[in-house]
Amino acid sequence: MLERLTLVEPATARQEIKKSRFIAAAGPIADEAAAKGFIATRSDPAANHNCWAWRFGQNYRFNDDGEPSGTAGKPILAAIDGQGLDGVAVIVTRWFGGVLLGSGGLIRAYGGTAALCLREAEKVTLVERIAGTITCGFGDLTLVQARLGKFPDVEVQDQAFTATGAVLCVSAPKAEAEDVARLVTDLTSGRATTRWNA
Repeated sequence: MLERLTLVEPATARQEIKKSRFIAAAGPIADEAAAKGFIATRSDPAANHNCWAWRFGQNYRFNDDGEPSGTAGKPILAAIDGQGLDGVAVIVTRWFGGVLLGSGGLIRAYGGTAALCLREAEKVTLVERIAGTITCGFGDLTLVQARLGKFPDVEVQDQAFTATGAVLCVSAPKAEAEDVARLVTDLTSGRATTRWNA
């Protein structure tokens, strides 16, 4: 499987092409609602066009915002995909400078400004996570909690106490899930159980 990347924080880039100004803004997104929010907050109603694209896993959208079909949104999405990014939204805002660029020029301008912005942005590997629960008795709880610290990427998000012990709601990188479950089983001689959500 190819390594997927996302952005650490929002980034911007600007270009002037034949007197038209293009400004790209890119940022990490957690879902479709975050993508819509990112685009809404960075759209400039005074600009001629606010063209955008986003990708989150298998879901993606793009919009030409009045430019000829296929000349803005698709090239922006191609810039996202071309750099192996996921969980990213990009908006490219254009102020028309009086010179028509033609379809090829628009594709290069929108795609190029988006690519420039994404190339300069700081990236991080996107780690696929899985949620689950660890059920253990009171006698094992302190040891289990302490040893989960061996996995710096495992997060205990919540815990609930039962009559006999506790249920820990955890999140872990998918690649470490089996190791975490094995550790819990070994530590408690099978008394504690780990169940990962499918």
